[in-house]
Amino acid sequence: MSTLDTAVWSCPGCGRRVPPQIKRCRCGVARPVGPSTAAEPVPVAEDTGGRRTGVLMLALGLVLGAALVVAMRLAPAAADPQPVADAAPSVDSEPVAADAPVADAAEAAPEPAPAKPEAFTAPTPPARADAPPAAAAALEDVVARSLPAVVLIQAGASRGTGFFVSPNRVLTNAHVVGTHVSVELQSGNVRQSARVVSVSPGTDLALLEVFGPNARQSTLPLGSLKDVRPGQEVVAIGSPFGVLSNTVTRGIVSAVRSAGSVTLIQTDAAINPGNSGGPLVDRNGVVIGVNSMRIAERGGQGLAFAVAIDHATPLLTGRPAPVVSTPLQGLNRVMERSPDAGDLREHGTQGYSEALEEVAQRANDIDSFWTRYAPSCVSRTAAAGDRPWFAIWETDGIRINQNGTYDCEDFLRQVREGADGVRTALAAAGEAARRHGVYPGVMRDLRRQHRLGWRGWDR
Repeated sequence: MSTLDTAVWSCPGCGRRVPPQIKRCRCGVARPVGPSTAAEPVPVAEDTGGRRTGVLMLALGLVLGAALVVAMRLAPAAADPQPVADAAPSVDSEPVAADAPVADAAEAAPEPAPAKPEAFTAPTPPARADAPPAAAAALEDVVARSLPAVVLIQAGASRGTGFFVSPNRVLTNAHVVGTHVSVELQSGNVRQSARVVSVSPGTDLALLEVFGPNARQSTLPLGSLKDVRPGQEVVAIGSPFGVLSNTVTRGIVSAVRSAGSVTLIQTDAAINPGNSGGPLVDRNGVVIGVNSMRIAERGGQGLAFAVAIDHATPLLTGRPAPVVSTPLQGLNRVMERSPDAGDLREHGTQGYSEALEEVAQRANDIDSFWTRYAPSCVSRTAAAGDRPWFAIWETDGIRINQNGTYDCEDFLRQVREGADGVRTALAAAGEAARRHGVYPGVMRDLRRQHRLGWRGWDR
């Protein structure tokens, strides 16, 4: 080994002796170049061992390198890294002299591997606007939410079903309330009274207003015909035969039909007498129709109809639709049931007679009131019908006395209120009878039988 290969150079900055393979001192000063800074030779003993000395030196270098790597791994992560030499000795270079400082050998150590970056967690993407809708609720859950809003309606001797559209309003069929001006509602053990505020015979719908409503009363949301599709599953809720309240039947929408001016939803869900006026709801619990009728003639099976809920909008907004034709009349024309018109007329005649019996009872109560006070308060009445107080509907038909014993003005007011109720009930009964094809002469004879004749009915 030559003197040039074993020479070391002295650092001008710190005076440290640096091996020749190292181009920059630990203090950061580069090896100077020039005659004045020539490397100092280090006397080296004559190599008498040849390869043995080289092997020993190589082993010593490997041991020192391994110790340095272990020390660097055990050092704290926050410690500043040591400066690294510009160039590390190659594998083919000669080993450093045995008397060289151990710290200088660290200049040639490789840099530690950089730390791995933290794993990247992708954010959850927002839901797409066109994502498929969530699965529909279980059928039993839909029914459980709907039942508290459905009530049994008692209107005289007839019974039907209705449902709350707001805490104080109930929707039902017009033929359920008939000619009554007030009805009774029942839901479980809760009973309430309601008055008939609006009737639409043309769509067979009626709106009731509840006395003393419960602000927490369950209600049903109303849908639209545009969302109805043949084949979709529906549920009819009602009170079959007026006694089996909260009865649920399931089916599908068989078709959507126009019956005159009314749109009907045909379904195979069972609708029996007493179901009339109940809701037909979809799988979301939204009302799409009001159960109205079923067809049993001609061996019909699964032929039930509900009035589309869209027809309720004019009623709820105080604008009842004009009477053009009833759902039943329109459906009769669709099915060409003219040979069975006699059965329909007979049914209408019976219903009109029953309605007159109730109206006659109210008229008898007014008779008793009239008989008690009229002799003292009435000076003249015009002949107008079967009962003397029918003259209240004629212009200047009744004249009263100024009697100091009774308040005759209040007497006349009470007579007028009672008479208006009778007149309203008779008008509704007459319209129902005409829808069933009852002849005017038959209705006139029935009114006379109950002492309800008045020339004004035929005007």
